[in-house]
Amino acid sequence: ESKYSNPMSEDAIYELLKDFRYVIPQGSPMSGIGNVHQLQSLSNCFVVESPYDSYGGIMKTDQELVQIMKRRGGVGSDVSSLRPEGMGTSNAAKTSTGIVSFMERYSNTTREVAQNGRRGALMISVSVHHPQILDFIRAKRNRDKVTGANISIRLTDEFMEAVVANEDYEVRFPVDSAEPLISERISAKEIWDEIVESAWQYAEPGLLFWDSVTKFSPADIYADFGFKTISTNPCGEIPLCAYDSCRLMVVNLLSFVQNPFTEQSAFDFNAFSLVVQQAQRLMDDLIDLELEQVEKIIAKIEADPEPEEIKQGELSLWRKVREKAVNGRRTGLGVTAIGDMLAALGIRYGSDESIEFVEEVYKTLNLNAYRSSCQLAKERGAFPLFDFEREQG
Repeated sequence: ESKYSNPMSEDAIYELLKDFRYVIPQGSPMSGIGNVHQLQSLSNCFVVESPYDSYGGIMKTDQELVQIMKRRGGVGSDVSSLRPEGMGTSNAAKTSTGIVSFMERYSNTTREVAQNGRRGALMISVSVHHPQILDFIRAKRNRDKVTGANISIRLTDEFMEAVVANEDYEVRFPVDSAEPLISERISAKEIWDEIVESAWQYAEPGLLFWDSVTKFSPADIYADFGFKTISTNPCGEIPLCAYDSCRLMVVNLLSFVQNPFTEQSAFDFNAFSLVVQQAQRLMDDLIDLELEQVEKIIAKIEADPEPEEIKQGELSLWRKVREKAVNGRRTGLGVTAIGDMLAALGIRYGSDESIEFVEEVYKTLNLNAYRSSCQLAKERGAFPLFDFEREQG
């Protein structure tokens, strides 16, 4: 804070964090800030580039997962770019083994990376238009397969409309091509039923309503600058572009309930609004702290005695992470204790009243985080890629 004008005082910051009454840093910030014994990223969430459709590309993604996870980050990767099983290749194998075999590779990599007693975290996503979508849906019905990753499907409006109309839809490869090499029409309802069956019996795959994600993503207006959203982090709450990362912090909702568990209970929206604005300032500070960590990681790699050719992949990765953090300055401010808050207010969780009330809480969070961001831009300058005309659109 002291780097900028109008800084919050040390006491004010301490009061926000004390006993985690109001603000709680999550995971990586909690374990990494001020920790001189461990060199790690302060980012909780990363997404890496979709693997290029070759063995070299697949191995590059594999290494990037390792390098991020060993610095305590969770990673998301979308495998829609990989050709389906049986499609021809120019190597000695003659045909591809398909996406599931490489999902297993990435899953095993995640299981192998120790993070101070906890394993890595991985999200593997795929487009619902990929020709191997049925294999992807069924991949974790075998409880011995892909045990180190969460899996989710990127659904499109095109697919969902076909489900509602009980019509066929197109699976294709490449999935985003107007003239795909492979194109087939299959029953959307049958695919939907398979998704529901797997989700009910095996708790996966998750669903990402991708057209909505990209439509409402603030970052995608800068897609031509490398900020096109391609996948999510392992828990699915943050869609990111390749090599972007996010630090997480939450506001404790229970602390804003006055006279909890009584007939006079009420939620203090004014106090909540103020804390959200202050927490957003801390989120911006956290980006600077992360950039300091990334610089230390890069310096450590450069000083390592390894041959240069071994270090290049790791160096390239962290330089890309640094570039995205500098240019986009992504923040991840959320809330915790929704259930406790509702109980303290005497509102039944899951009721219509609770849904309406939580929506008002999130609206307040949203407006005040943006309000604080605008004030920060005025005081500290906007993020480097900021373009008023784009934002207006």
